[in-house]
Amino acid sequence: MHFRLWQRRRALRRGTLEQFPFRDRQITVYLPPGHGADRAYPVLYMQDGQNLFDDERSFARQSWRLHDAADTAIGARTATPMIIAGIDHAGDKRIDEYTGDDYGRMLLDEIKPLVDSKYRTTTAAIGGSSLGGLVSLRLGLTTSVFSGVAAMSPSVWWNNRAILELEPLNHPRIWLDVGWREGRKTLDDARLLHDRLRAKGWSDADLHFYQDRRGDHSELAWRRRAKMMLEFLFPPGEFASSNGS
Repeated sequence: MHFRLWQRRRALRRGTLEQFPFRDRQITVYLPPGHGADRAYPVLYMQDGQNLFDDERSFARQSWRLHDAADTAIGARTATPMIIAGIDHAGDKRIDEYTGDDYGRMLLDEIKPLVDSKYRTTTAAIGGSSLGGLVSLRLGLTTSVFSGVAAMSPSVWWNNRAILELEPLNHPRIWLDVGWREGRKTLDDARLLHDRLRAKGWSDADLHFYQDRRGDHSELAWRRRAKMMLEFLFPPGEFASSNGS
């Protein structure tokens, strides 16, 4: 049994990471195993790119290792292959950026067209954690661009919980999660957000709410949930047609 497990791990195909500069930041792109020009892929636009792939660049030197989660899910065929574009945050201006309107325009009008020009793409999803999860949810609900949203430990509290009163203009597939060790208020806010989304028409088929009993507000907690998030947003067999560029 140990030998077979070793064989499976050794046989796991790995994706690749590419980086390119954009304005005052870096964009890191994960390309799935076997990526080539003969196929188009869905793209997941993730916030806080510094924290996603590289421990040395990540907060507290603990990254999500999102490429490992993607490799494992794709290798097990529990998720369809996807491209992941990790967009660095603005450092000291991160809070202002994720709570304003300019960032969304930059992502939609500049970053997404740039990624679409570099790679063959189909649909787009968006995701992040904390304030990155909040801005992802807001953009996912108010534009028709994104077919999926990952809102991981979203900062529902921001601006007197204004996200709870937002009237959706789009109906994306949503992964929502929270950790029990993030505090009672954060847990209650996430549950209330889940209830509001259900009241707006989401069901178990297009909204998955995961409550992590061990989860705190950290990169390690989001790392543990990353594979499940990718499997929900990119189920096998979907996104196989149409170029969304």
